This record gives sequence, C-alpha cells and structure tokens, in this order.
Amino acid sequence: QLAGGIILGVALWLRHDTQTTSILYLQLGDKQAPNTFYVGIYILIAVGAVMMFVGFLGCYGAIQESQCLLGTFFTCLVILFACEVAAGIWGFVNKDQIAKDVKQFYDQAFQQALMADSDANNGKAVVKTFHETVRCQRNLGPPFLYAQGGKGGKQICDHSVSVLQNLSCHKKIDELFSGKLYLIGIAAIVVAVIMIFEMILSMVLCCGIRNSSVY
Repeated sequence: QLAGGIILGVALWLRHDTQTTSILYLQLGDKQAPNTFYVGIYILIAVGAVMMFVGFLGCYGAIQESQCLLGTFFTCLVILFACEVAAGIWGFVNKDQIAKDVKQFYDQAFQQALMADSDANNGKAVVKTFHETVRCQRNLGPPFLYAQGGKGGKQICDHSVSVLQNLSCHKKIDELFSGKLYLIGIAAIVVAVIMIFEMILSMVLCCGIRNSSVY
C-alpha cells in the first residue's frame, strides 16, 4: 500500500508538473501539442491506485490466513507486473519519439511566428511559452527572411547564429522530457522489484497456510 501510494504520488506530480503541462496543453491553431508523454503517466497512476487496493487485499488475506484471498492477491500482482513490463517496453520504444514530436510542434510554431500575418495565429505565444518553460532563447529572425527598412527590402540573416539557437532549444526540450521519462523509468523499476518480492512472499505464505496443521 505504501509503495502504491508513493507511485501514485509521483505519477500525479509528473502529471501536473508545471513545465510539462505548460507545453503539452498548448494549441497551435487547430493543432494540439503532442501528449503521448501522458500515456506512461496514466499507466503509473492506474498501477499505483490498484497497488493500494491490492495491498489491502494482501494484508487482509494474510490476517485471515485465506488461501483464496492470497491467490487473488498473487493473480493481481502478476497482471500488474505484466502491465509494468508493457509500459516499460512502450517507454523504451517511444522515449526518443516523444521529444521529437514536441520539437516538431515547436518548429511549426516558430515558422508560424515568422509569418507576416502571425498576428492572426498564436505562433508567437506558443514560442514564447516554450522559451520561458525550457529557458532557451531564439530570435525570430535568422536564418529566415525579414523585412528591413521602410522600403520593404529583404535580407538573409546570419545562418550559424540561428542554427545554434535552434539546437539549444531542441537540447533543452530533450533534457526536459528525458528527465521526466527517467523518473518514470525509475518508478517502474521500483514497482517491478517490489512486485517480485510480493509475489514470492505471497506464495510462501499461501503454501505455509496450506501445509499448516490447522488445515
């Protein structure tokens, strides 16, 4: 129950973390920011809540020395363990894709912010939110064309400056989501280890009850 409460608390903290929510709740026109990141968190929330209930079931079964309840406890643990393994595999497969999708969303917002009619969309607001959240800065100029002077002439700005700024923002986005996914991975490993010990101990206790003289 304690482990389930800890996992649930960590998952809820990740779910409502201001850094991720400020980015993943963004909307660029009719397009919503990619929220695949939340799939792993929702799995952790479900597992934590179920673990708290299953923990109560295991405690009650041990107190009552009920083989039926302990068997149910073991079965629930096997199912939860399978879910944890599936979530771990999903996270490993999608860990790079999540950050990639967010960076693509940022690049699209940045492109819209450079448009002449950018006031008609919220591209600048989205870019500003990204910059404030991940603490990076990228000028709305290089290497794109911009109007210069009152004559409406065009000029290409220094390309290398913009490339470095772009890489800096992309790196910050990678660091943000890699750190969060790292926490999810640690939580999943902790849960998996606890579940293995719980399954072993529940079977030992169940066999001890079955072989006791009382029955």
